[in-house]
Amino acid sequence: MSERTATIQRQTSETDVSVSINLDGRGQHDAATGIGFLDHMLAAMAVHGLFDITVRAVGDLHIDPHHTIEDTAIVLGRALDAALGDRAGIRRAGHAYMPMDEALAFVALDLSGRPYMVFHAQWHTPAIGHFPTDLVEHFFETLAVHGRLTLHARLEYGRNDHHGAEALFKALARALAAAVERDPRRAGVASTKGTLSQ
Repeated sequence: MSERTATIQRQTSETDVSVSINLDGRGQHDAATGIGFLDHMLAAMAVHGLFDITVRAVGDLHIDPHHTIEDTAIVLGRALDAALGDRAGIRRAGHAYMPMDEALAFVALDLSGRPYMVFHAQWHTPAIGHFPTDLVEHFFETLAVHGRLTLHARLEYGRNDHHGAEALFKALARALAAAVERDPRRAGVASTKGTLSQ
């Protein structure tokens, strides 16, 4: 079986981000973005998706965390897309519910090649550590665009924003794990078009 790995780097005047991903990993993670909660969420994605993920990001945190969070999602999405290749032989779609204490999140996604995102969550605080809560939605949307996937995410309920956001990221990871799984009965792509790469 071919390796499903990729390393992508993107440098701008605002950030320098590098992401390596192995879709058939063991959940190993090493994230250093300068934003503690983002590192925590990337670790959660690795562990719950059984992806090996290494992230290095240096950004203009003296301004605010927006560029670093956004650009990390851009590069992670591009790495995911590159690791998937032509997307042949995968199950393509996945979904997961994930509870965390009083919070419950749901994510459904389709590695369709068509970027789209629907997101529903209500937050109680402006930030989780140095991660603004409104950027949770932006991270998911940016990942969907650059990973070329359709993504629906919903925080069903929850009082604690840390728990709600973490439940969403873990549900995302588990839905992704289901979608990228190889289907032994499928030789090509799961599409009547015959392609998911365009």
